[in-house]
Amino acid sequence: MDDRIDNKRRRFLTNVTAAAWAVGGTVAAFPFIRSMTPSERAKAAGAPVVIDISRLEPGQMVKEEWRGKPVWVIRRTDEMLQKLAGLGENLADPDSERSDQPVYAKNVHRSRQPEVLVLIGVCTHLGCSPTTNFAIGPASGLGDDWPGGFFCPCHGSKFDLSGRVYKNLPAPTNLVVPPYRFLNATLILVGEDDGGTA
Repeated sequence: MDDRIDNKRRRFLTNVTAAAWAVGGTVAAFPFIRSMTPSERAKAAGAPVVIDISRLEPGQMVKEEWRGKPVWVIRRTDEMLQKLAGLGENLADPDSERSDQPVYAKNVHRSRQPEVLVLIGVCTHLGCSPTTNFAIGPASGLGDDWPGGFFCPCHGSKFDLSGRVYKNLPAPTNLVVPPYRFLNATLILVGEDDGGTA
């Protein structure tokens, strides 16, 4: 029996084995690595959304989705807008100073145009979706002095028709106004404003 070791052959077999492992490892890792990159659907979910409000009548609301969250667009009536002015003392943050909001949301209307309100329809307490309750007074079921707005059924937070939270309720801040801008009189782009894409 020949006890001599063929080093060239050993080196060749070691290199071939290492190369096979490298190719196999790369092939096996490729699907795993690819799964970490967002899909086209996921990329689109974060993209800005265009909302057409051409058929939105005063007192009505349209719902869309942006980044997996409901976006509400409400065309407020003159009566709805008039009720906003006298609520300041009942609200926790009437001028949206304590919440991170766009500059155009730091007013009584919390919007670029007083009659059109754009909100993320998620309660700032624990993420429930408030219900709309535009009825006023006893018809609302929320008291004789209810001026209309939003009510979170999970823990009882109430918001006015600008999405401002009432005092002494679980929600810590006003409903979020997303970045948005008007493309024209009837189209709103949610997810992008003058400062860029959110």
